[in-house]
Amino acid sequence: MNLSNIKPPAGQVKNKRRLGQGMGTGRGKYSGRGAKGAKSISGYSRMRGFEGGQMPLHRRLPKRGFSNAMFKTTYAIVNLATLNDLPGDSFDVQSLMAAGVIKKLEDGLKVLANGDITRAITVTAHHFSAAAKEKIEKAGGTVVVIAPVTRKPKEQ
Repeated sequence: MNLSNIKPPAGQVKNKRRLGQGMGTGRGKYSGRGAKGAKSISGYSRMRGFEGGQMPLHRRLPKRGFSNAMFKTTYAIVNLATLNDLPGDSFDVQSLMAAGVIKKLEDGLKVLANGDITRAITVTAHHFSAAAKEKIEKAGGTVVVIAPVTRKPKEQ
């Protein structure tokens, strides 16, 4: 016995139903699609959420909330744990970009208090969380707040 002798079991392989081959086949004229309507036409594909012409659920439900994406402020974020691991004692936007800590300065640099700082450092940024400011000053460091970045509203 080899692979060329193997056949599927009886009844497993069926002939494909040939639609639209005349009235004598029992599958002629409308070819099982019915008489009229969208589904009888070739190339028909129902849109997602279609409910047979009834107003779809996603249009019946009320719209809630408000999106202020055009005027949303997004900050490049740095944690204290990251600053503690970096060499040097003075950090600003340019030095953090050069070190690869932040990729893109959005609406400014914000320092958050995630982690601890064990040495005196000077951090220059646009925003500081209250806890981050407190931790830096407690370790003997200084906090320098610079003016926020001014940008046009984002295009939609």
